[in-house]
Parts: sequence; structure tokens; C-alpha cells
Amino acid sequence: MTTTRMTRYDRSMLRLMNDPRQRELHATVARRRLAVAAHAALTVAIAALFGYFCLSRGEAMWSALAMAVLMLPWMVAQGVINSATRGLLELRTRALDERQVAERNRVLARSYRITLCLLVLAVIGLFVVGGADGDALRTYAVSALAAVLVAHFVMPSWVAGLTAQDEPAEPAEDEAALL
Repeated sequence: MTTTRMTRYDRSMLRLMNDPRQRELHATVARRRLAVAAHAALTVAIAALFGYFCLSRGEAMWSALAMAVLMLPWMVAQGVINSATRGLLELRTRALDERQVAERNRVLARSYRITLCLLVLAVIGLFVVGGADGDALRTYAVSALAAVLVAHFVMPSWVAGLTAQDEPAEPAEDEAALL
């Protein structure tokens, strides 16, 4: 950890992110991948509903209500990812050790490269569609850029959740497994 003193907020967040009661939700690679997949599916659903809400010409209040309902499971999935990564992206740097800071930097670099590729694909797609139909750029540009912005926001969590390592086994469990 750094030499900067941790505040009460830092200590409470560190306790929350390392709470052993939540470990069952993300104890295995499969469970972490399931949490990331659920979070990604919910993110896509919310973004699609937002796009429908913005682009529909008729009454679209049902999509706003559906977005609000989907936010609760989205937040639960985000919490599972945060717990699985032990707060890698949520904790302040002074609450992390050197290994965690290096891991955070790797996750951020990888996720930003992925997001850059998504942005390039969105721009190319908009130009291709805009060349075929002149109104498409005006119609879909905001939605496409909003989708890439959302991906830019959640990609570090997804990458961290997918690359999180298993917790080391307790010494008593190791000895029991050898017998």
C-alpha cells in the first residue's frame, strides 16, 4: 500500500470489497464469467431500450419503465464483479497494494484498447450506412456513439471480472485435499 493514510471511507470500502460472505457468488471462474455475461446482457438490453426510447416516434414510456426495472439486477451483477475483483477498480489507489495497482493498469490498458476497436468499428459502420442512406448518419450517430460510451464505461469491469484469479486455498483445505 502507499504511504498515504487511508480514510474511514477507504477502510469501509476495503472491508466491503473483501467481505468473505460474498465469495460464494464469485468463487469459481465459471461464476465470474456468468456474472460478467449477465452484466453484459443487461447492459445491452438497457442500451437497446434507451435507443428505442430515443428513436421511437410513438409512446415509449414502457421502455423507460423496463430500463428502470433492469437497473436493479444490473447493479447486483456489477456488485458481484466488484467483489470478485476485490474492488480493483472501485478502491482508491492508496487502498491497493503494488500488485493490485499493476493489475488495475493492465485491466485499464486492455479495456481501453478494446473500446478503441469498438469506436473504430462504430465510425466505419456509420460511414458505410451513411453512404448507403444519407439519413442514417443523422438518425443513428447519437445511438451508436452512446453505445460505445457505455461500452467504454463498463469494459474495465468486464475485463477485470474475466481476468480475475481464483482465491488461494486456505492451508487447512490444502492439507485435507492431500489426505
